[in-house]
Amino acid sequence: MKRLVWALAGLGAGLTTGCGAPPVAPPRTGQVQVQILAFNDFHGHLEPPQGSAGKIRVGPNSQGSPQLAKPERGETNPQKDQVDAGGVEYLATHVLERLATNPHTAVVAAGDLVGGSPLLSALFHDEPTIEALDLLGLQIAAVGNHEFDEGFEELLRLQNGGCHPKDGCADGTPFEGARFRYLAANVVDGEGNTLLPGHIVRVFDGVRVAFIGLALEGVPDVTLASAVKGLTFLDEIETINGRVKALKAEGIEAIVVIIHEGAETAGGFNECVGASGPLVDIVQGLDPAVDVVVSGHTHQAYNCKINGKIVTSGAHAGRILTDIDLTIDRASGEVLAATAENLVVTRTVVPAANLTALIQRYRAVAAPLANRVVGKVMGDLSKIPNEAGESAMGNVIADAQLAATRAVGAQIAFMNPGGIRSDLSAGQLSGSEGLGEVTYGEAFTVQPFNNLLVTMTLTGAQIEGLLEAQWREGKERILSVSSGFQYTWDAAKPMGERVDPTSITFEGKPLDPAGTYRVTVNSYMADGGDAFTMLTEGTERVTGGVDVDALEAYLKANSPLAVPKRDRIQRR
Repeated sequence: MKRLVWALAGLGAGLTTGCGAPPVAPPRTGQVQVQILAFNDFHGHLEPPQGSAGKIRVGPNSQGSPQLAKPERGETNPQKDQVDAGGVEYLATHVLERLATNPHTAVVAAGDLVGGSPLLSALFHDEPTIEALDLLGLQIAAVGNHEFDEGFEELLRLQNGGCHPKDGCADGTPFEGARFRYLAANVVDGEGNTLLPGHIVRVFDGVRVAFIGLALEGVPDVTLASAVKGLTFLDEIETINGRVKALKAEGIEAIVVIIHEGAETAGGFNECVGASGPLVDIVQGLDPAVDVVVSGHTHQAYNCKINGKIVTSGAHAGRILTDIDLTIDRASGEVLAATAENLVVTRTVVPAANLTALIQRYRAVAAPLANRVVGKVMGDLSKIPNEAGESAMGNVIADAQLAATRAVGAQIAFMNPGGIRSDLSAGQLSGSEGLGEVTYGEAFTVQPFNNLLVTMTLTGAQIEGLLEAQWREGKERILSVSSGFQYTWDAAKPMGERVDPTSITFEGKPLDPAGTYRVTVNSYMADGGDAFTMLTEGTERVTGGVDVDALEAYLKANSPLAVPKRDRIQRR
């Protein structure tokens, strides 16, 4: 209990967790300026992210402001007009600079702070990231789906502290847990109790502001089933509006929602062009009393006004910091004005010394494993897909997983694009004579989830259904396929009919719809992740080793590894 009270006290005077309103000073005239600094989807990127994950494309749009854009599929020069961004040392400096401009500031984050992390954090079960975000000044965070990667018990350990039950305190020092407060208003156990507090109230110079935090309702669809067993993820709109009603009854009028759900947009990172996706529907259904929605999950950057509310997101990996400014009336507590700006976390500022020291301490402990060379590559293995959706890095991973499971009869392997987190670029790796030496740490950065490999039996018809499921509700998730498997798809066809069945071949022969094939995927996909639910119907399942170990073994066995051709998937 003392530990919890101390953690909450660190968020500032006047904070509550929904257990009663704090004392309210007599009404005063005038206004209070409140600043909210926000980021999302940090994913343990303590060190500056490398490759395409560490870039932001900038350039003037029609209004003369910077813009953010993903590398286009098939683009020959994806690095053009890009600047380096991200790294917790630089993010901390940007946060401190903004904190100096307004004493009435809350630092918040919209989930996925951990999970899918680079080796430096993942080796220690993301304890370094929690410690770094405490040093940075984070105060409030919504839980994301990746907070559940190692199970909800591990999430509670990260909040409350204590050594890992299996690996202990691997760096040799006690782990105190997060001083910032995780919120999860829509995550309940079998008795209907929230796993974590649902909201927090902060008081800024006598004015109360409520922060409601929650995960996306679809966490079970994108997380291992065992990790969330016994938990229920409630509807976002109903949960938020229920909290808002209770807060208004307490006289609180300034309300901020922090949610790990997102939108898809085009245009600049301070624009909102063609916003679509689940978050838009959620915001449209919210009580008018909600003033701001800080979001994440899609790794997009946008600055929107939807249903009268500021709606923001800041890409991922700490590359963008959002500055939201509220003008609040002292007497009524109402938000009179709200503005937001997405700021690039440039690396041209002086890095924060305390974060640099933390990184160096963990580097020293991690170095013996991280620096071990596992193989060489003869060219760039990029995760950026061509026009058909095929990437060199994805091909290598699929081939590696097939090689690792041939002993249990595997014939075909598939890899989801969201699980490929980085490139392997020969030009950026150590080595000579045009070869890049790949270390275990670099391989881990590509596949940081520690998913197990699952080999199952599917019919040819089920495999065809798997391919058609790559398009769903306007979303595209082209799977990487192993060597020997080919097919053609047509973007002009309606969903469910985009793959030409006659084009699907295995080892040069047409795929037999009635035939059976042994297929390997990672455990995330095997549990129906990314809505590939048909994989849960696979039979004769055999669970094998860890995905990154398969990549390591493949690099070692085929060193120096040539860049595979991208000719397995064709697009009409």
